[in-house]
Amino acid sequence: MQAAPGENGAQPIGVVLEISGAGSQVAIDLQRLGECSEDEDPSVAMAGQVGSQIKIRVGNNWLLASVRNQKQDRKAGSILANIDFLGEGVEEKLTGRLHGFRRGVTRYPVPGAMVYPASTADLKQVYASDGRSAVTIGRVYPTKDIRAGLYVDAMLGKHFALLGSTGTGKSTSAALILHRICEAAPEGHIVMVDPHGEYSAAFRQTGVILDVSNLQMPYWIMNFEEHCEVLLTSNGNDRQVDADILARCLLKARQKSRLAEQMGKITVDSPIPYLLSDLSNAIQDAMGKLDKATNSAPYMRIKNKLDELKTDPRYQFMFSGMLVADTMSDFISKIFRMPANGKPISIIDVSGVPSDITSTVVAVLSRLVFDFAIWGREEKTTPILLVCEEAHRYVPSEQNANGNSVGTILSRIAKEGRKYGISLGLITQRPSDLAEGVLSQCGTIISMRLNNDRDQDFVRAAMPEGARGFLDAIPALRNRECIICGEGVAIPIRVSFDNLEEIKRPASEDPSFVELWSQSGGEEDIVQRTVQRWRSQG
Repeated sequence: MQAAPGENGAQPIGVVLEISGAGSQVAIDLQRLGECSEDEDPSVAMAGQVGSQIKIRVGNNWLLASVRNQKQDRKAGSILANIDFLGEGVEEKLTGRLHGFRRGVTRYPVPGAMVYPASTADLKQVYASDGRSAVTIGRVYPTKDIRAGLYVDAMLGKHFALLGSTGTGKSTSAALILHRICEAAPEGHIVMVDPHGEYSAAFRQTGVILDVSNLQMPYWIMNFEEHCEVLLTSNGNDRQVDADILARCLLKARQKSRLAEQMGKITVDSPIPYLLSDLSNAIQDAMGKLDKATNSAPYMRIKNKLDELKTDPRYQFMFSGMLVADTMSDFISKIFRMPANGKPISIIDVSGVPSDITSTVVAVLSRLVFDFAIWGREEKTTPILLVCEEAHRYVPSEQNANGNSVGTILSRIAKEGRKYGISLGLITQRPSDLAEGVLSQCGTIISMRLNNDRDQDFVRAAMPEGARGFLDAIPALRNRECIICGEGVAIPIRVSFDNLEEIKRPASEDPSFVELWSQSGGEEDIVQRTVQRWRSQG
């Protein structure tokens, strides 16, 4: 008996064979699959296929599940499929539809229970916002008109990660999500570390762009560990000797400040302004003493490095003589957008920062977020979102770890930041190169296409059980499509991202080789101008 068009959703397509805690096995009728595939409703047309949703009646409830895999059952002429349970909703008596959906399962079906396709109307109920504030970022696959929403509070409250191989539209998707958050919260506090200078084009209207020309980051804001990273060049036992000398001299230089005199007790980590010349003189004095424990080599190493930083124009944004005034409050207000004045995001473009101190600059910014939250516990909580592009460079896995302070502070934010109102957003193309503990702390994972097997396995390990079926689709995603699972969504979903207007897109478009290689003219001037900029390092 063939079901009339439009009635496919009301007719069963299969039967439950066996049940286990997280999922179960069902048998699906091949003939019914063919009938459903011609249905006008795209959700019913997809029913029974890998990645689609089906529902099972249990008493007065509907249980929603997603199909993980299929294989042919030669004996019965049907298809065997494994399914993962997503949640349950109440059955509406008149229409038989599902409403009041919630995650988790209270009652399981018994073998022999009928399996039905989930219609677009059912899925609308499932994906409908449950009253929490949400931002929409695209439409749910395979439907034509269901909007995919992210619950902002749940997503930011437990950190999130955006993963995807190069060229899948990761930067544009990150810009889209951040634009939507900025629209929903125009007085927010978002700090984004941008290592390639891609995002300044996307946030000219809604944010403040800070790079080496206007960042003016005071060197004295660094703590002792960060000073060591910048000023010490030695390794092994020598490094410990150098660090002891630097600690003594740095404390002396900090104590010379008028601010330190008012405060009484300060440590080597206190962000008290000091003069570079005071540090230099303290090293010189210590070197001249006869009762010093070592020869003069360690003192000379530190002093030479200090002189190099003062004279090298590339370090001017941090080590210029102008940065001695007590600008800490202004610097923090500027970076954390307090007040936001309608521009809630600050893009910190570190592409112009010399590569040997890039990670230290990111460490200082991340630590400022953390320390500000800790010392501001008495005040009204002001949550801050810290977004890290190319996160695998800063929080590398154990085998790639180089002991930088940035990995330590970002790992700490991932583990403890939630208590202090700090949210972490990690964007990376190599999740397998990320520290494992950090990815597992992300409550929401937004995964675009990943081409590498190791990366796919790594994400699979970090995702919750019910999303496993979706994960098999990661290599098959199109550009600007993703799978979202975790706290930020009602159930795991596959989403096609919205188009972003040209003006809001990051400058990360791939160049067209054929087009650019078929034009000619002006190359000599380009080379000369480039060499000029290269030489002046500006």
